[in-house]
Amino acid sequence: MKLVSTPRIEFLRELATEILGIYGRGRQVIAVGGAGAASRAPFAHDLAAVFDGRGHPGFRASLRHFRHSRAEQERFGPESPERLLRYLYDFSLLRRVLLEPFRLGGSTGFVTRAFDSDRDTWIEPTWQTGPADATLILDGEFLNRKELRDLWSYSILVETDVGTGTPDAGATDVGNEHRVADRLYRDEVRPRSRATAVVDLSNPHEPRRVFLDSC
Repeated sequence: MKLVSTPRIEFLRELATEILGIYGRGRQVIAVGGAGAASRAPFAHDLAAVFDGRGHPGFRASLRHFRHSRAEQERFGPESPERLLRYLYDFSLLRRVLLEPFRLGGSTGFVTRAFDSDRDTWIEPTWQTGPADATLILDGEFLNRKELRDLWSYSILVETDVGTGTPDAGATDVGNEHRVADRLYRDEVRPRSRATAVVDLSNPHEPRRVFLDSC
């Protein structure tokens, strides 16, 4: 389907051109972090659609579908900002069923959704395959932490207010503890300094690239 040209789509096309100019061959994984899911996920979805429109298949996944169950999280102690930051997500599962098989290419199958965090239950896996040249676009919070940041070919940080981050608001993580976890993450990782591109989404219809002062 041909995308209607808007300032948002034209911005994403320019971003896709930059990425494909570097990573046009093989399997690549693009991380879209920051902001909140309500802003971040549609941005990642539209970017995947732009890749598809260029004839370069774009697959989508969200980190929220790779969480530990509530029972598993409780093994790491009572809920706290530290626990949310360290143990909310199952990075081993993410690697095993999505990132590693996706990068292998060929006929290797991969899963883009493994866990329903709203229902706190596993999702019956749907295995997918793709062509040799394809891009996986994964959105989520905490994506530039040390356990993950070397896995991304290109990392995008989206912000709804420049210089700030907003944690995800899901059924199990609303509240001050999650906001504190987000602040801990930003203090520890400084995701702006880790991202390949920082995008201001204060106006979602007209995204703006933020170029940081390197001095």
